[in-house]
Amino acid sequence: METQTRTAVAITALLTLGSLAAQAAAQTTGPQWSFNAAATSDYVFRGVSQTEEDPAISAGADVTTGQFYAGAWASNVAFPGDGDTDAEADLYGGFRPEVSGWSLDLGVVGYLYAGQPDGADYDYVELKAAASRAVGPATVGAAVYWSPDFFGASEDEATYVEANAAVSPAEKWTISGALGRQVLSSDFDYTTWNFGAAYQLIDNLALDVRYHDTDQHDFGDIYGARAVASLKAVF
Repeated sequence: METQTRTAVAITALLTLGSLAAQAAAQTTGPQWSFNAAATSDYVFRGVSQTEEDPAISAGADVTTGQFYAGAWASNVAFPGDGDTDAEADLYGGFRPEVSGWSLDLGVVGYLYAGQPDGADYDYVELKAAASRAVGPATVGAAVYWSPDFFGASEDEATYVEANAAVSPAEKWTISGALGRQVLSSDFDYTTWNFGAAYQLIDNLALDVRYHDTDQHDFGDIYGARAVASLKAVF
């Protein structure tokens, strides 16, 4: 299947989810909105700095109706050797059913980049399937993301698989971590992990301190180990 066709299928899936969400909204008392904003010492995505190890400001909005959801999120970005691309905007949608004690999340995410150079091919779409459930005081989960044409990689399929867990050992505290593997059809693969703690300062504001690393430091400094502090607000 050609790359354009595969991408079209993914985008069609996103539009279908949006249509289903609109239909569900018409049958409920109304959608529920939430908003988020964050300031972080480094925007790290799957173990890799997206801001050349500099700070980032982000904000987003989500709407939920029944089991369906949709949202948008944006942040500043900076990539090595690219002085033009300065922002990332994500659009996503999906639905979250409950099955036999598991919370599922099936959706689509579109990643768009402002100011990218001609021919950079940064924009891409991923299909997402995730599941989580409570196990005693902890929550455990796993997720799979698949893209038919990954970031900056023409005609390169990519799969990201992650296992994660979180536990609240005391009031206002959450300890969490994740282990993931990014696989590309071009063999530009790596493993990433993170571990950290979040403290709820007030009802809508939390401080998260987290360690990130990958097993491919030779890919560049942005793949190296780092500690990141983030202040996150949700309304």
